[in-house]
Amino acid sequence: MSNNDWKSRLNVVYSTNPDFQYQHSEEQEIETLSPDKQNLRVWLDRKQRAGKQVTIVKGFVGNDDDLKELARILKSKCGVGGTAKEGEIIIQGDFRDRVVDILLKEGYKAKKAGA
Repeated sequence: MSNNDWKSRLNVVYSTNPDFQYQHSEEQEIETLSPDKQNLRVWLDRKQRAGKQVTIVKGFVGNDDDLKELARILKSKCGVGGTAKEGEIIIQGDFRDRVVDILLKEGYKAKKAGA
């Protein structure tokens, strides 16, 4: 029961060969660029949010753990909630200026983006 990895083998055609060993495809984890090589854009968005504003940070290149850590820093320094997913950080409210200042102090290349 401890070797129950059936979820990783979904949609696999099985062989009748008794010596067949299923090989798991190993996903490579994206290496996080150093802050001075990151090129971040800070947006203000209202679409599909019932008129509420959010600040979005796009352009982060790296793994999810580093993205979530950066989001945690931004959320705590802005004093609001937010989330980090799919390479974006979403901060509740209009904090573009403050987020850009925080990112620049942390060593990131960041600038406000258009509408």
